[in-house]
Amino acid sequence: MSIQAAFDAVPREAFIPDLIWVRKDDGWAFPLRRQDDPDCWLAQVRSEDAVTIQVDDGATDRGVWPTSSCSAPRVVGEMLELSDLDPGTRVLEIGTGTGWNAALMAEIVGPANVTTIEIDPAIAEQARRNLRKVGCPVRVVTGDGEAGFPDNAPYDRVIVTAAVSELPYPWVEQTRSGGLILVPWAPTFHPHGPLALLSVDGGRAVGQFVAPSWFMPLRGQRISQADRNEYKQRWVAAGSPELTRYGVTVGPEGQTIWLDLPDNPIEPAQV
Repeated sequence: MSIQAAFDAVPREAFIPDLIWVRKDDGWAFPLRRQDDPDCWLAQVRSEDAVTIQVDDGATDRGVWPTSSCSAPRVVGEMLELSDLDPGTRVLEIGTGTGWNAALMAEIVGPANVTTIEIDPAIAEQARRNLRKVGCPVRVVTGDGEAGFPDNAPYDRVIVTAAVSELPYPWVEQTRSGGLILVPWAPTFHPHGPLALLSVDGGRAVGQFVAPSWFMPLRGQRISQADRNEYKQRWVAAGSPELTRYGVTVGPEGQTIWLDLPDNPIEPAQV
């Protein structure tokens, strides 16, 4: 099945909860309930933007930081293209969110081949309900995605919908040789939060950053705004290299961010 056919078969609307969050001009995000303003809710859901489904890890009146969302359709489509999925491809998704992305992948590879993990119990249960509602029996695991899910390993693809600053090595261990890891990165060396496409071979993952992206961080890898500003200043001081010049190597000993070639690592002080 093509990616467009998967989009046609799995409408985003079926995965968006009745309560979403909309940011106002004053910077705060406020709840928008479907029953209160169905037209505005539907306009948000059918837009080309991400839809926030949780703020501040579950704030109930208003909040600042989005902590769970349904990604913009353009971004979802781009990641599906980069993932190079075929029927039978075994996928581990880190960050279930609404379950929409898992359902799209299941249309392409088959539901039995998709495992998705979500750290927030309430979000995970909501995703299970969404997936059951559309008859998509993918496995939703409640747990810390940094550990992966070894029970169903090895995977052909690990697809991550939360940004990392340190790539957890279990993801590499649980990916077969020849498999791919697609993961957004926190803005630690480039301000655009680059998306990495890594190839796994013999317990190591190597690849380059291929496109700008913006994803919420893994909950255990959040960085402060002050650190973000400092990282950007270092990037500017280094001459503002293009995003695609950077790459990363991950092995059992840790990770190395490099510029242009793997044998040109960035000094630790620059990361």
